[in-house]
Amino acid sequence: MANKIIISCAITGSIHTPTMSDALPYTPDQIATQAIDAAKAGAAILHLHARDPKDGRPSGDASVFMQFLPRIKQATDAVVNITTGGAVTMTVDQRISAANTLSPEMCSMNMGSMNFALYPMAKRYKNWKFDWEESYLTNSDAYIFPNTFRDIEKVYKTLGEGHGVKFEHECYDTGHLYNLAHLVDRGMFKPPIFLQLIFGILGGIGPDLDNLFFMKRTADKLFGKDYLWSVLAGGRHQMNFCTAAAMLGGNVRVGLEDSLYIGPGKLAKSNAEQVTKIRRIVEDLGYEIATPAEARATLGLKGGDRVNF
Repeated sequence: MANKIIISCAITGSIHTPTMSDALPYTPDQIATQAIDAAKAGAAILHLHARDPKDGRPSGDASVFMQFLPRIKQATDAVVNITTGGAVTMTVDQRISAANTLSPEMCSMNMGSMNFALYPMAKRYKNWKFDWEESYLTNSDAYIFPNTFRDIEKVYKTLGEGHGVKFEHECYDTGHLYNLAHLVDRGMFKPPIFLQLIFGILGGIGPDLDNLFFMKRTADKLFGKDYLWSVLAGGRHQMNFCTAAAMLGGNVRVGLEDSLYIGPGKLAKSNAEQVTKIRRIVEDLGYEIATPAEARATLGLKGGDRVNF
């Protein structure tokens, strides 16, 4: 994997709402189509949430996931990474229910509790496609996204021990790295650890490049050579942070979950457009893109033949 970079693509998430972009997929057909196109563009890992097909609100229902996962698996070799973050309005049991049923190769895992604030985005819009969107955003000034040590252990035992799932450890602040190191010391999460360093979410660490360097140095101190890492950044910081990560030898994540834009003031037409852009940047820097098979081997995944979809 020397000089090869894993591109992850987060297809829809639970942050943005349908009013914000016509390109944001929320029906099963839209999610499947965009995921397949992102894989064709170069994404080795597809990070997936589900949404209610009627109105686009976040859903943790395994039956909704099953309306698009088999199609994605049939059309691509990409690694499917299912959320255990779900949405901040869900309980932990709701957040892990789909993964417990579907037994994917990978799942995201949030490494600490935090304020997770979306409410500033609501000020940009006057008219809404669906009646749930505005209150979902404006009420987030009261949200705490709970990920206690007990919660994390439950997810680990249910999915890690129960299904052989590998985790993408989402770290929104430096303390989350220390939380993870503590749990590794307790015997959870065998190497190689896969970190996703996250910048620019209100409630987490800010989108300053100094913070990227600091998080990377902290990870080096805590995990030595027993980890791989990737970077995502919210909104307008997406591409510059991913570029910086690639130059430092890290992996990258893009997608409409993280940013709706392809450039200043210009909405992306699709997830694949973002994958194509970061692939071009990475290859212009002299790196190659990892295939799904190479990502599986590097991350130590169980294989796409051992999932329940």
